[in-house]
Parts: sequence; C-alpha cells; structure tokens
Amino acid sequence: MQVITLVSAVFGARCSVLVDDDGSCVVIDAGAGVMQEVLSLVRARGLRPAAVLATHGHVDHTWDAGPLSAALDVPVLLHAADAYRLADPFGTLGLLGSSGSPTHDPSGPLAQALVATGVDPARYAAPDRVEPFGGVDDVRSADSVLELGGLRIVARHAPGHTEGSTLYLVEDLAFTGDVLFAGSVGRTDLPGGDQATMQRTLREVVATLPPGTVVVPGHGPTSEISSELAHNPYLQRL
Repeated sequence: MQVITLVSAVFGARCSVLVDDDGSCVVIDAGAGVMQEVLSLVRARGLRPAAVLATHGHVDHTWDAGPLSAALDVPVLLHAADAYRLADPFGTLGLLGSSGSPTHDPSGPLAQALVATGVDPARYAAPDRVEPFGGVDDVRSADSVLELGGLRIVARHAPGHTEGSTLYLVEDLAFTGDVLFAGSVGRTDLPGGDQATMQRTLREVVATLPPGTVVVPGHGPTSEISSELAHNPYLQRL
C-alpha cells in the first residue's frame, strides 16, 4: 500500500490517498482545494476509487467530499454520529463557522480562511451519497471493518473532538483526524466536543494502540504512538 499526502490551504488539513497494490484507492479527508489533485492522480495512474472517508464531520476535512464523491462515483463514509454535520457545515462549528447568527451565516474564521484561498463559502455542496457506519447514540461504537477495493480498513470510534470522530487503522498506520496530533490532541470546545469523552478516548482507544503504530493526523507532521506516549503531555497525564 502507498499513501499519498495532499495538504489543503485551509487550516493545513491533510488529505490522504491510500493506494492498494491492485490499483484500488480511497481518499481520507477531502478538504478544500484537493479535488483536482485527487482527480489528476486517479486519472494519471488509472486508479479505481472505492470511497471518500472522513475522520469526522468538520468542514475543513469534508469541503471537497461531496463534489469528489460525485466525480468519482463513490460514496462518502463517516461515523453516523457526525453525518448531520454535512448538511450544515458552518452552523455545526459554532463560532468557528459563523458569527453566531441564528441563520448560521458563513462569516466566522473558517469562512475567512476559505475566502483567503479563493474558495467561496457559499459554494459548499453536501454529498449526495453518504453511507454512515456505527451507532448514533453509542458512547463508543464497536469497530466497523470497511472492505474497500483491496483495502481492509478498521474504523474505530474515537469521540471527544466530535461525537463521531474516528480513527482509520490500516496496516501499521492510524489516520487520527483531529483526535491526536504530534504533541497535542484535538480541541473539545466546539459543538459536539466533550473533554471527559476525549479523555476516555485517549486512555482507552489511543493509548492502547500498538507502540509502533504510525500516527497520520489531520493536521501537521506524522508521529508514532510510542513517541506520543512518551512526549505528548495530554497522554502523559492520563
């Protein structure tokens, strides 16, 4: 398997394209501005896309998910507890997404970041094909195993940053979205975030991964679980 990394200009969100030896591929976290690069890659290499995955429903990780899934004719997969965010990407981010207006107008920091890169916030398109997995009301759902092309991906529920935050485990890699970063963890002060739930996720989900697992976060550099256990202050204090 090969992992190709693309980085969105909006908040530096990481998009990962996983390519299996048989030519099948999946896209994880299609942030703003990555669509054309993904399409060019798929065409140049003759890849067979199977799905667009989202580690969670925040729009800096899903902006291009809708149009990309339509262009590739594949579904968008994410945890059921975050699926509602796709219909209201700015309103479900609270003040990060909007100014606090009851109409959830896209006028907050996220919209400003989009405008700064030439993206019109009003042009957001929600995915037409969404396939949620996991349970909406579970404190933590059981693993979902996704067989996508030649790839076997374990989707492990890891709430706290959002209700449906998910780790995607593939071979010795963990795509952690905004749950775990190199030296830090995701914020819990946005709508749907919960500090106590995040602590449980860090203790029972993240800290129990094999030490050699490579951490591929939604923003910033990669790391390893062993390094995070030794040096990440949020894991040290568990």
